[in-house]
Amino acid sequence: MWTEYISKQDDRWDLISYQFYGVSDKFDIIQQANEKEIPPEILYSPLLPAGLRLKIPILEEKPVKKLPKPAWKE
Repeated sequence: MWTEYISKQDDRWDLISYQFYGVSDKFDIIQQANEKEIPPEILYSPLLPAGLRLKIPILEEKPVKKLPKPAWKE
């Protein structure tokens, strides 16, 4: 699954990654999802033009395993 994002003038891949994932280093996931629709000169450019339709993959959250409370906290 994915959501759509329309770029603004001078958007950057890392800022879009941070906006959707909370970290700036997952921009490669967004680039891979869009590599068939976006020409390489834009896909690998640090700044994006306005009006570019991007697919933003929705990442599944891994369930957090709950640990039992320690005996002294019960």
